[in-house]
Amino acid sequence: MTDASGRCACCAIVPPKVLRHIARRGTAAQRDAALATLATEATHRLTRATAQSLGSGAARAAYAGASAAPVKSRTIYDVAHRTTLPGKIVRSEGQRATRDAEASEAYDGLGATFDFYWQAYRRNSIDDAGMALHASVHYGRKYDNAFWDGRQMVFGDGDGDLFNRFTSSLDVIAHELTHGVTGDEVNLTYLGESGALNESISDVFGSLVKQWAKRQTAAKADWLIGAELLTSKVQGVALRSLKAPGTAFDDPVLGKDDQPATMAGYVETSADNGGVHTNSGIPNHAFYLAAAAIGGYAWEKAGRVWYETVRDKRLKPAATFAQFADRTIVNADHLFGGTVKTAIAGAWQAVGVAISAP
Repeated sequence: MTDASGRCACCAIVPPKVLRHIARRGTAAQRDAALATLATEATHRLTRATAQSLGSGAARAAYAGASAAPVKSRTIYDVAHRTTLPGKIVRSEGQRATRDAEASEAYDGLGATFDFYWQAYRRNSIDDAGMALHASVHYGRKYDNAFWDGRQMVFGDGDGDLFNRFTSSLDVIAHELTHGVTGDEVNLTYLGESGALNESISDVFGSLVKQWAKRQTAAKADWLIGAELLTSKVQGVALRSLKAPGTAFDDPVLGKDDQPATMAGYVETSADNGGVHTNSGIPNHAFYLAAAAIGGYAWEKAGRVWYETVRDKRLKPAATFAQFADRTIVNADHLFGGTVKTAIAGAWQAVGVAISAP
């Protein structure tokens, strides 16, 4: 979903094509939940567009009163199954956990993502200026999604049939918050290759936050996004796989994971803003291959290169896969030298992205 500028007005974890497939193939209850999710997103499109992303400098102005010190400031709200945000405060920073599992998971997920960005990259919250983190839980009724609206996180409870509660997956929380990081630094246009890069960057750092929290090496990580979301009724393991794009699910109701792993399978489409959730499998797989080749903790070298590339002022909002790849190679050379540079260049070549960086 984009605003008039082509930038992401509401970056949600479940692609619209999956929801539409459920609406066509699901039971009456599954269809109702999927259609309600799609309808709610359409109804609130303009509202979200006004806060579509932080934008370079915008967050710093909006949150000028936030402390520059690396101190977490989280607030969790309960929307009580309505759609008017943010809702009633149920937990603020430092308060004890409530009995609400969704509120606790949201609180912990925001904290883990904050801690990751600070400890791994010395980034002070989403805007690197101490931005307070807000999340609303129990959004809508059987709402099958979670999203970043440009200012806060929003979580549905899922329908309980195909999808579990959306706060249950740390990598999903980190994925959505990373849309805020990308929006603040480069605000990649949410269309075509730049939109797919936008989605891929969120998948990459969503996976890295989970790996960091579990202290997993690249070899031990599952490289899945949203593994906790799918119920036992779904034939699949997650929403996406960085290790093996196209294999995350193959289900009569959800459809089949159609992500390509290489440019040979690039999908030309007008749907989903030019296939942003589909073609993101290509840069996703490049990152996995690079991290696997480098070894160790993926956030330390491959992740650092990707992070510095997102911050690279020479990267433009309409960046293509090849342009992003070239910047990763240049930044890898600058940060770590030959071995890491070679691994990253080889990963992009393996997925068929043409590189020109020396």
